[in-house]
Amino acid sequence: METTNKTILVVMAHPDDESFGMGGTLAYYSSLGVDVHLVCATRGEAGTVDPEYLQKHKTIAELREAELHCAGQALGLKSISFLDYRDSGMGGSQDNQNPAALVQAPLEQVTERIVGHIRRLKPQVVITFDETGGYYHPDHIAVHKATVAAFHAAGDGAQFPKAGAPFQPGKLFFNARNRARLRRAVLFMRLLGKDPSKVGRNKDIDLTRLARDVDTPKHVSINYRSVQTRKDQADACHASQGGGRFIGSNLLEVVARWLGNQDHFTQGYPAVAEDYRSTDFFASEF
Repeated sequence: METTNKTILVVMAHPDDESFGMGGTLAYYSSLGVDVHLVCATRGEAGTVDPEYLQKHKTIAELREAELHCAGQALGLKSISFLDYRDSGMGGSQDNQNPAALVQAPLEQVTERIVGHIRRLKPQVVITFDETGGYYHPDHIAVHKATVAAFHAAGDGAQFPKAGAPFQPGKLFFNARNRARLRRAVLFMRLLGKDPSKVGRNKDIDLTRLARDVDTPKHVSINYRSVQTRKDQADACHASQGGGRFIGSNLLEVVARWLGNQDHFTQGYPAVAEDYRSTDFFASEF
């Protein structure tokens, strides 16, 4: 693959989203010489961490930012930028009500900030969450909505003129939903007497809800086996979040590895046939 002047922009919500969700893909493209940039909406302030991780940091936000920079180096990211909103926490939590929380920000404001980064970095490819945010985290859903709006607005000079000169990226991708895997995981957990409706560090992720979602097409599949070590290093940087253990479970981490070293993505724009398949974001569909 010719990588000259190729750029990918990834827009995520919290430190660790870039590693746990698609770190293998980002490391893979970085290893090929593609410029991979990350925009992170918050610093992951919500929730708690074990006191041992705060010994060298004054706040959770400072800790999570340091972990992100560590991961970014392992993945080979060209740059990391923040939108400077506060982590909103899971749906229904007190953090949702913080005036600085991402979910309290007007969609147009968040969109304009992302437009500014698109026009500055000029990526051919933009990647973000799907409409469920992966597991219905309100920040993930907010980032999805704002990134989709920004992708389509960035090339229109009449929109957000203060955000820089117009630039239109070529393709927009979302994490593909592979709920079939989660359905197997739910069954596996139940067989072991574990509750699949209360998982994660704070027991606030309901796998049974996720398992009811419809899968989305795997338009692009990236095999990152060649950079697995770099992904592992990036995961380990997020020690306060479990160091890469899939939603907080050692057992599920083993299952995830058994399922393979691939990330899958659904192409949001331009539209492609449902049965379209590729192994490269930059491939020509026609």
